[in-house]
Amino acid sequence: MPKASGGNPARPLLVSSTVSRTRNAAFFLAAVALLALVGCSGGQKQTADNPGGAIIRTPAGDPNGLRGATLDRPYSLPAATLTDTSGNQFNLVTSTKKPVTLVFFGYTNCPDVCPTVMADVASALTKLDESVRSQVQLLFITTDPARDTGPVIRKYLDRFDPSFVGLTGSLASIKDIAKAVGVPVEGMKKLPSGGYEVGHGAQVLGFGANDKATVLWLSNAAIGDLAHDFGKLVEENQ
Repeated sequence: MPKASGGNPARPLLVSSTVSRTRNAAFFLAAVALLALVGCSGGQKQTADNPGGAIIRTPAGDPNGLRGATLDRPYSLPAATLTDTSGNQFNLVTSTKKPVTLVFFGYTNCPDVCPTVMADVASALTKLDESVRSQVQLLFITTDPARDTGPVIRKYLDRFDPSFVGLTGSLASIKDIAKAVGVPVEGMKKLPSGGYEVGHGAQVLGFGANDKATVLWLSNAAIGDLAHDFGKLVEENQ
């Protein structure tokens, strides 16, 4: 079971959005290793040192039975207010009503990693009983507010799950929120074509009823592992 230090996040790791999703078996075997994050960026695949020294354990070694990367020091969800796809204010703490909140930072023009993660999360949720699935809420926070208007985000998320909540705001606010929960957001990178892409971390964070994240999943997490952990979090936060 991977275990990472929430109080000392890894430096930003940004890789090509076409990065292979193959699982790295050594990730579960090292005693002290690198916390892998991915993002939609044109750079080559990289690794990032975790200054806190990520403690890596096999899934069987975790007392909670979670299969994601557990955090030594949980991240707290900041009580920041963004705007949802209907144009209404949405506070990350007071507007989240379900026992389990999943948080992902991405953008609708991301060509590969973001839609893959959204599809995997949606698929994992379908594997849960409705009584469990209804206790989980996903927040998609755009890292590209210049292009991702409310209607654009809504149309994008409806492809995966209409219950997903899309949020936008100023880029400065979004970067502050992302930093508070250990997610790197690089910002815009111009492309030769004249457009741009946005480098960002692609982990999904799992917050419980106390608004603290004790687990995260990397972009190559297996759908079965996601479903297992989502159900486990609901059970622990009833």
